[in-house]
Amino acid sequence: MDKKKIQEKVAFSILTCTMLLVVIPIILIIGFILYKGIETINWGFITEMPRKGMKEGGIYPAIVGTVYLVLGTMAFALPLGIGSAIYLNEYAKRGRLTKLIRLAILNLAGVPSVVYGLFGLGLFVFFLGFGTSILAGSLTLACLILPVIITASEEALKSVPAEYREASLALGVTKWQTIRHVVLPYAMPGILTGAILGIGRAAGETAPILLTVAAFFLPRLPKSIFDQAMVLPYHLYIISTQVPNMPEGIQYGTALVLLGVISIFFIIATTIRIKMKVANRS
Repeated sequence: MDKKKIQEKVAFSILTCTMLLVVIPIILIIGFILYKGIETINWGFITEMPRKGMKEGGIYPAIVGTVYLVLGTMAFALPLGIGSAIYLNEYAKRGRLTKLIRLAILNLAGVPSVVYGLFGLGLFVFFLGFGTSILAGSLTLACLILPVIITASEEALKSVPAEYREASLALGVTKWQTIRHVVLPYAMPGILTGAILGIGRAAGETAPILLTVAAFFLPRLPKSIFDQAMVLPYHLYIISTQVPNMPEGIQYGTALVLLGVISIFFIIATTIRIKMKVANRS
């Protein structure tokens, strides 16, 4: 057999094994949670308040708190992230300062989430006086996912062919009109990919919300952005580690609901991305 074909087959086999090493554990984890938690899932578990030290009843306030927190996070992170990416890619001068800013953004993506939690506690909770609230938690999580959204959005903007910009500018329109009507629609599917990654991280974090928004137990739903809220990741942490004799089904059922909530956000964002791709092609 030709040497090049052997090398190609070896490379293909290695890449396939690498992919399987990543995908199979994920499938096993999801399957295990589904197997352990599916019996707990019913209408009462999703819509009722917790009772008897959270060992009975449902997790409705934690679901509502998670949805509020994710929506608040995206409301702050998306405009700031996309705006920053547009400035860096379209307006910022190429130079050391811009490179330094990009390097700082990349490094921020690797900062441990508990550090963001301490930052949010100091700035939003104490200094700005928001207290432990949905607002403080949303702003903290927005800071956490901003590097992901900025980096993904900038890469999406770079993928827009330069000919598109040149053709638009040749028609006499302004640079902003070119960005708004030509560049952004083409790059939006890639930008939404970054948003999806951000949603996943924001919805699953525990350390930042532990310091800025999450409550151990609340007998009511939050009424404003200045209220504390029960949140699924923190609720799962508490019932798994701090509540003795907690039924196993409730723990896995809560994990399953958390996966479901994140999946719903993923499906919504992916649907929008696919529709935009189709619209760009037509």
